Amino acid sequence: MQRVLSNMAASSSAEQTQLHDMEEEEEGMEEREMESDEENRMRGENSDEEEDDSSDDEKENEAEIQRLEEQLSINAFDYNCHVDLIKLLKQEGELPRLRKARQKMSELFPLTEEIWLEWLKDEIRLTEEEPNREKVYELFEKAVTDYICPDIWLEFAQYSIGGMGLPGGMEKVRSIFERAVMAVGLHMTKGQAVWEAYREFENVILSTVQPPPGRVPSCEEQGRLNVQLERIHTLFRRQLAVPLMDMEATFAEYEEWSEQEVAETVMIQYRKALQQLAKCKPLEEALILAEPPKMAEYQAFLDFELKEGDPARIQIIYERALAENCLVPDMWTKYTTYLDRQLKFKDLVLSSHERAVRNCPWTMGLWKSYLLALERYDADHATVSDVFEKALIAGFIQATDYVEIWQAFLDYLRRRVDFSKESSKELEELRGSFARSLEYMKQDVEERFGESGDASCIIMQIWARIEALHCKNIQKARELWDSILSKGNAKYANMWLEYYNLERSYGDNAHCRKALHRAVQCTSDYPEHVCEVLLTFERVEGSLEDWDVAVLKTETRLNRVNEQRAKAAVKEANHARQEEDRGDQRQKNKADKKGQKKGQKGPGAVLKRKATQDDHHNDWNNDSAPKRRRGTRDGATEENMETEAGRNPPPGYKPGNKRAQQGSAAQSQNDEKPELRNDDCSVFISNLAYTLEEPEAKLRAQFESCGPIAQVRPVFATKGTFKGYGYVQFESAVSVAEALKLDRREVEGRPMFVSPCVDKKENPDFKIFKYNTTMERQKLFISGLPFSCTKEQLEEICKSHGTVKDLRLVTYRSGKPKGLAYVEFADDTQASQAVLKMDGMDIGENKICVAISNPPRRNMMDKPGFDRTDLMPRQVFGGRGRGRTQLSLIPRSLHRQSEPVSKVKNGTVDAEASGESSAAGETKPLSNSDFARMLLSK
Repeated sequence: MQRVLSNMAASSSAEQTQLHDMEEEEEGMEEREMESDEENRMRGENSDEEEDDSSDDEKENEAEIQRLEEQLSINAFDYNCHVDLIKLLKQEGELPRLRKARQKMSELFPLTEEIWLEWLKDEIRLTEEEPNREKVYELFEKAVTDYICPDIWLEFAQYSIGGMGLPGGMEKVRSIFERAVMAVGLHMTKGQAVWEAYREFENVILSTVQPPPGRVPSCEEQGRLNVQLERIHTLFRRQLAVPLMDMEATFAEYEEWSEQEVAETVMIQYRKALQQLAKCKPLEEALILAEPPKMAEYQAFLDFELKEGDPARIQIIYERALAENCLVPDMWTKYTTYLDRQLKFKDLVLSSHERAVRNCPWTMGLWKSYLLALERYDADHATVSDVFEKALIAGFIQATDYVEIWQAFLDYLRRRVDFSKESSKELEELRGSFARSLEYMKQDVEERFGESGDASCIIMQIWARIEALHCKNIQKARELWDSILSKGNAKYANMWLEYYNLERSYGDNAHCRKALHRAVQCTSDYPEHVCEVLLTFERVEGSLEDWDVAVLKTETRLNRVNEQRAKAAVKEANHARQEEDRGDQRQKNKADKKGQKKGQKGPGAVLKRKATQDDHHNDWNNDSAPKRRRGTRDGATEENMETEAGRNPPPGYKPGNKRAQQGSAAQSQNDEKPELRNDDCSVFISNLAYTLEEPEAKLRAQFESCGPIAQVRPVFATKGTFKGYGYVQFESAVSVAEALKLDRREVEGRPMFVSPCVDKKENPDFKIFKYNTTMERQKLFISGLPFSCTKEQLEEICKSHGTVKDLRLVTYRSGKPKGLAYVEFADDTQASQAVLKMDGMDIGENKICVAISNPPRRNMMDKPGFDRTDLMPRQVFGGRGRGRTQLSLIPRSLHRQSEPVSKVKNGTVDAEASGESSAAGETKPLSNSDFARMLLSK
């Protein structure tokens, strides 16, 4: 019973538990339903918020798209703006607008591989809905012409396989694969993928022509099978003959596939390719490891391939380099030049020129080469004209570029004209283009650059010569030359001589004489040369009356020119003198201020201590050699250079350093033998570096090749520092001439000056380097040279214009170039011709100026014995007259009575005042101690 009850109780308890669980489950379901409703409500709110956010983003993107489109309408050549617009339109999914934006960009610029692949994939997706494969094929054709891109070729071939079932589809696929292996099959790293794709395609075709197992193929089937097998064999053989990465695996695959021994001819080609791969592999690995732009690595690869001489491999390296450096004009120039001179395939050459100007439209040289290539391959006139018009709006960076592109186009038009006909359509077009070019230079170019770019009127000169030579229209040529000379060119001798030569060739003597007479009156740069040409002309063609008129005109003109030059020289000398006087005044003012500061410190103790030191130095230097003034260097006199630092230091004197001991010891040894000194056998050395270590040994090493050396005397200061000059004495005077040849030899980065050792006291007028004061007609003065220009480079340039007798580059004392040079020719005729041809020539990035050497007259102050005070006015007042304050600002207690002037005379003491006199009756020089005692006595 209890068991039953317990069972019932247990059953009741179980039922209660079950009911409780059911109730809890129902409550949980209600809660979950409520939570689900709340979650759905929240999701709805979030989706509304997301829709609002996306709507805001769409509005922002649309505003940005409109802004970019407006910017492109203003400047269509903004590359980055095109890229940003395409990205935004792709995000928005507006395919029609995206297609239009890409088309506009592709018309102006070559597109990168990434942009092309995105565009092609989008168009392929669209053609799945609208089957129009021809549009995609056209797009692929544009893509493969921009750059050599293996991935684009693979995509092209893959897409063509999709149309294999269409009529002619099989032949189209093979044609695209053949073009792909021709374009990128030589690419060492990516070419293998194209070859393998081609073979896989043919293997698929092979599987379709093979008969089922167990069935004997018919003759027709066997023929198709053999043809297909031969295609695959040929592909393997062609690929194995090309040096590609991992070509060993391709050879192993061929051995396995062919199931027979590889032919010997294939093995020979394969070994050659392996050898070529071994040579190229280091260069290819360097390219893989290098960071962009890899210009040095590509140039090394190009140099190697150019040396090997395989045109196809040279072309593929150029194409790879340009794919990564498409904005480098020099690389395009090298590539197009190579194609013009070596390959000469019309389609390849013209397409490369077109790609070059699309990548670098700002480079005039690429447009000029393109025009020449079009003419070379007989392009129609409309095409050439269209390319020229595009060049004019390409945006060149300097005015002269427009002059050159116009010259190239006018040359092309001139070659089209048949001048045997009096009038033709081509001739009228040529004349119209000449007139249009002048108008274009005057308006468009001058408005943009502030100059026409054709200061010498080269285009008008060419037009005048064509009119005179081909059209026999000398009157038109004279009108053009009148216009040329009226544009500021009348002062240049070369312009008048060019006009004279034109009249001499196609005009008459009357106009020649008239041109030369006008040239004599107007020329300001080389009037002597023009006068000489006029006199030569009258000697050959003129009468006595003509000769007299010419002589009178030339003499009058040259006299006037010389007067103008003399006035200019005086003005320049006065200006230089004023600058020098101002410099002297500034130094004097500084010295006065310094003296006032020292006076404020109390001079008594300082003077006393200095006097004691000077006594020691005076005793040490009493017997030293007299000061000398040695030879001059380039007009700059080196005066008062001490030849010795002193002899026999006093007891207790301790030099400051080891060099001082060496300098004093060396000079002491030289002074102990004064009879060894011989100026006739010595040379003076200067402009050496103060930091030169062991100058005696280094000077001996420099001059030992000139002859036996008696002694070397470098000059040191009292502190032991080298003063940068010295003397070298030889055992024979014959060695001096050899030593002078070492003048300006570089010693530790500075030119060493070598000159004769001459006592200036005995020969005050002695000069080593003497300036001419008159015109040197056979010598040219060149300025504006680049500092990197060497003597050999300049001599090579001048040799083409005459015999160069001497050439000297002007440098600073430190050896750095000044950009100036003097060139002496064999005679004045050669020098004059060189001036006309070299003046304005470009050397490097510099435009040089060349003129006949005409040094300014020497100033009066440079002459010996000239006293500068003769030129100074006695009183100089400012613009407001004499100053009001003329009082001394020194307190009276500090005023001292000065000694009578008669007792002290510029460093000497009057014999009567001092009570001393020499046997010769000469005054005795004051020593340092005398000066100190004299000052302390006050």
